[in-house]
Amino acid sequence: MTFGSAVRLLPVLFATLFLWPISTINSRAADAAFTRFLAGVWPDAQARGISRAVFDAAVRGLEPDLSLPDLVLPGRPERPAPGQAEFVQTPADYLKERSFDRLAAHGRKLLAEHRSALTRIEREFGVPATIVLAIWGRETDFGRHKLSRDAVRVLATQAYVGRRKDFFRNEFLAVLGLLQRGVPRNVLKSSWGGALGLTQLLPSEIDKYAVDFDGDGRADIWNSVPDALAAAARQLVAKGWRRGEPWAYEARVPARADCTLADPDAPAPLAEWMRRGFTLAHGRVARAEERAQPASLLLPAGIYGPGFLIFANYYVIKEYNFSDLYVLFVGHLADRIEGERSFERPWDAVTQLRTAELEDMQRRLSALGLYTDKIDGKAGMKTRLAVGAYQKANGLTLDCWPTAATLGHLRGRTGR
Repeated sequence: MTFGSAVRLLPVLFATLFLWPISTINSRAADAAFTRFLAGVWPDAQARGISRAVFDAAVRGLEPDLSLPDLVLPGRPERPAPGQAEFVQTPADYLKERSFDRLAAHGRKLLAEHRSALTRIEREFGVPATIVLAIWGRETDFGRHKLSRDAVRVLATQAYVGRRKDFFRNEFLAVLGLLQRGVPRNVLKSSWGGALGLTQLLPSEIDKYAVDFDGDGRADIWNSVPDALAAAARQLVAKGWRRGEPWAYEARVPARADCTLADPDAPAPLAEWMRRGFTLAHGRVARAEERAQPASLLLPAGIYGPGFLIFANYYVIKEYNFSDLYVLFVGHLADRIEGERSFERPWDAVTQLRTAELEDMQRRLSALGLYTDKIDGKAGMKTRLAVGAYQKANGLTLDCWPTAATLGHLRGRTGR
């Protein structure tokens, strides 16, 4: 080997001899910090009645799963959760007709197959069979979507470096409680957020709502359809489900209607919406008792899609998963299982701003006093309402949708 070639090999030798051990040391330091974190959880676990043997078995050899979203790691840009704007589809993409066709067809088969249990659920909890079936369909494709993550590892990681550490610390303790009660570790497969079972309950929710509905002596939300659907119904009831009331109706919005009427804080009796020129889609006629019920206008895509008159039960489903598109999917799927038709007004294609752009828009609207909710980068009800208010005040096209043009106007007015 010549002197020149030996010199050229020095960088490679340096990387081999020095950089690899440094990486290993950093990894070991991270593991040591995680081990210290787990040790710090033990007193709380012990206070909840978790034995040392169960705790040690759960955390032995446990490593954080740093591939999860929603983590805050030094030196790494935060990966947004799948619920944020880069990952949430537009209404047109999320609420696809072919998805409803496929799921509704299977849902009707399951409605017949589990008719006895579903009839009991309706009678005992007042939640329609089609609603709990739709939740099952949306959450795990009626059990056909198999979760693969270890819930103990997921929840420990989220409690260690997640954005909501305190929240997930409680869920981590709750999943240890499930192990203490004898739930096998291999059953505890979850989503990235630690939700479990056919209808996706968090461990603390299992403690509150799981029920032995099939009478086999154990509450099994993983394998028993009656148990899982009854648990979902119990959760909805606890969140305020109103027996015999609708969740929402698609409405025909008058052509000249002001989209800023879509204010969740300004409900009116359904009869009042009718007086304003709104009618129900597909020629539906509201029952007499429904006309007195308060409803709010929902325009999920601004003027670029269907409108809905939503009732108290809409917000109950939203407590199950805090997303308007989720509620629309579940509610509409429930209607389709029951035999209803597709949306009367089709969805237009719209462009959704990225999270950072929506956060910028929310901050600027907040500074103008038009937006008072949290800065979350989501095009939710109150963001769309604030956008509409800004558009009206500045003579812009009134569509109540956060467009690049409206953001550009905001930046021009409020400065970059």
